[in-house]
Amino acid sequence: MKILRLRVFVRALLAVAPFLLLVSLALHAQAPDRSVAPKPGALPALKLPAIQKRTLSNGLPVWIVELHKVPVVQVSLVVKAGSGADAPGKYGIASLTADMLDEGAGSRDALQIADAVDYLGATLSTDSTSDASSIELHVPVTRLTEALPIMADVALRPTFPDDELKRVRADLLTSFIEAEDDPETLIQFAFPRLVYGPRHRYGTLSGGTAATVKGLTAADLRQFHSQRYVPSNSVLIVTGDISAADAAARLESAFGAWKGAPMPTAAIPTAAQLTSRQVYLVDKPGAAQSQIRIGWIGVPRSTPDYFALRVLNTILGGSFTSRLNQNLREEHGYAYGAGSTFDMRASAGPFYASAGVQTDKTSEALKEFFNELDAIRKPISPEEIEKAKNYLALLMPRNFETTERLAGSLAQMFIYSLPDDYFATYTQRVRAVTPADVQRVAERYIQPDKFAVVIVGDRKVIEPGISALNLGSLKIVETSEVMK
Repeated sequence: MKILRLRVFVRALLAVAPFLLLVSLALHAQAPDRSVAPKPGALPALKLPAIQKRTLSNGLPVWIVELHKVPVVQVSLVVKAGSGADAPGKYGIASLTADMLDEGAGSRDALQIADAVDYLGATLSTDSTSDASSIELHVPVTRLTEALPIMADVALRPTFPDDELKRVRADLLTSFIEAEDDPETLIQFAFPRLVYGPRHRYGTLSGGTAATVKGLTAADLRQFHSQRYVPSNSVLIVTGDISAADAAARLESAFGAWKGAPMPTAAIPTAAQLTSRQVYLVDKPGAAQSQIRIGWIGVPRSTPDYFALRVLNTILGGSFTSRLNQNLREEHGYAYGAGSTFDMRASAGPFYASAGVQTDKTSEALKEFFNELDAIRKPISPEEIEKAKNYLALLMPRNFETTERLAGSLAQMFIYSLPDDYFATYTQRVRAVTPADVQRVAERYIQPDKFAVVIVGDRKVIEPGISALNLGSLKIVETSEVMK
């Protein structure tokens, strides 16, 4: 019996052997050539949903994008009232006002607001940046009617209770103290102060300083809110599972009675550009890393060179495979990560290259920074530029993956007055950037011999090596100079 079964098995194996041989040969013939990287295919077409625009009876614009895949709605009130609107001596007021909006509003206190929002399965948050403040509501569509009045109270009728203000202010003051002992945070204060100076608004972070925050009162916040949070200065953005007509009707009920005239705001002046290289060292004894930022005053968001700069910065330090990251992280192991950014705002924000590096490799890392900053000014190969353009084009669709991201993208259009077809033409405009464009903006905006070099680290360990590089005159800066 066993012999018979064996004969049957052998006959079956012989019968399929030719087929197995053919499959093996076919697979071998189709094996990919792994000696070269595969060529990228054509970029897929991106179909963007239409923005439907409405206006409430009080003149408040409403932008609506219908997305019916998931039964949720994102509602964002965006107000052009960021830290750029802070008055001298009251730096931090826009940020603190936004922080306080949900600490008491309408008839509810902070805990009641939080409980009501949680009960609806929603999230409600507030935020403030250089150029705008916002209130964000994310809610199941079935609970939108109940959630909108809470959002409207937070946005339009905050109470700014004194006890909550004392708590929030105490937390902020504690964060300033902690920043003095954290090199990674301290350099965020030091770089803008040393590049812009104490008198320019961009020389102080949006949260202000300990001195200005201590002086802000509930009356100050109420005045800022009444003067800046007005319909003509704002937009309501709705994304999600709701029709435009339904959204407009519900928003009219919640926000239609909102009134107010904006207070004129002076434009933030363009700061005087740096003209020579200066090295600044903030001493933090015992620091395990040296925090480095190298740069100067960059460009406003309105720059006509926006797309060329995006391509340039992607190559220099705006992606994981950028030159700076490959050099300092992958090749030398000086840093966990290195990069660069053009922080574009209503006025010219900073450009900087940055990294946290090993203390004993500070001077070596600085040398590599300047190697890359000098090299980026030389002609870049078409292949490297093409790679950067593909990266930007393929990255852009993530701005539309969720209702929150889509609302955030529309907010940028409102804040910076971008055209309605901005995202529809984004890939086309990225693809239109030429090698000549990249070299032109590199030569204009990357001038290492005029950059400020700001380092926070252990002076006794790193100063000799920094001095030996002869990057420029070295100035020792006290922590109090950049924090006050």
